[in-house]
Amino acid sequence: MVKYLDIAQIVVAALLVVGVLLQNRGSGLSSFLGGGGEFYATRRGLEKTVLMATIVFAVIFMILGVLRLVIK
Repeated sequence: MVKYLDIAQIVVAALLVVGVLLQNRGSGLSSFLGGGGEFYATRRGLEKTVLMATIVFAVIFMILGVLRLVIK
């Protein structure tokens, strides 16, 4: 069981890193998809989805960490 928790936490950590890196203001998805990063606008569409996914991955990462401490 602990082995599966370790693997799941590594996968979630990698996804969390990718999600955080995609949110960098000015060089995120908006400039990647052709938009300029000259001003800050509200998050819409794909950027909002990436934000929500990053939050979910962070919560899952914390839960897996607590489970890892409880289950030895």
